[in-house]
Amino acid sequence: MEASARTRHARDLFAPLGPTYDRYARLLSFGQDPRWRSFLVSRIPTDAHRILDVASGTAAVAIELARAEPARTVVGIDQSPEMLAAGRERVRRAGLGDRIELREARAEDLPFADGEFDAVTFTYLLRYVDDVPATLRELVRVARRGATVAMLEFGLPRASWRPLWELYVRLGLPAAGAVVSPGWGSVGRFLGASIRSFWRHWPEPRLLDAWREAGLDDVHARRLSLGGGIVVWGRRA
Repeated sequence: MEASARTRHARDLFAPLGPTYDRYARLLSFGQDPRWRSFLVSRIPTDAHRILDVASGTAAVAIELARAEPARTVVGIDQSPEMLAAGRERVRRAGLGDRIELREARAEDLPFADGEFDAVTFTYLLRYVDDVPATLRELVRVARRGATVAMLEFGLPRASWRPLWELYVRLGLPAAGAVVSPGWGSVGRFLGASIRSFWRHWPEPRLLDAWREAGLDDVHARRLSLGGGIVVWGRRA
């Protein structure tokens, strides 16, 4: 299956940022991105020993998953060889090369058997796929019955916090990104519109319905940092 224009654009946008991604994602999110990742990892049961981390990027979630339970092994996939290269270096420095494997693959076409994993996580993924329901079904396919599937995504703050968010993503984030590098400037200009567009097409109730229709029960959502991040999780029926 050939990557769509939307997927190729995401890959090209983030490809140059691997070596600096974690540092500046933390800074530009005012330190919230690591907190959100930690909450995502906390949704995964301790008896989940083989985990698939999709859109693994620089392996930040994969590393945290492995550190949380010594018996765990994690397979991380990403479409970007450049991000995976940075991830492999992070895994090496963390001393987790025996428990984390990183592969190049796409969420829409996972190279794994049905029910192969005890849990599936994915981060900042659904904004970059053309068919959200089909991608969710593919993610659920590789999870065993009863397994937890969990995601982290940027959210849209509500009520009085929304104007401040708009000010930051329209002016502050592009300006701050441009100070770091041209690549981060491009990401800063891109993110606000991308987040708005996703939630316009997939408001929270519709998204949670899509999770249930993909074969997940006990679906929950938690907004974090005044709504700037959202974690969704459920259990394969």
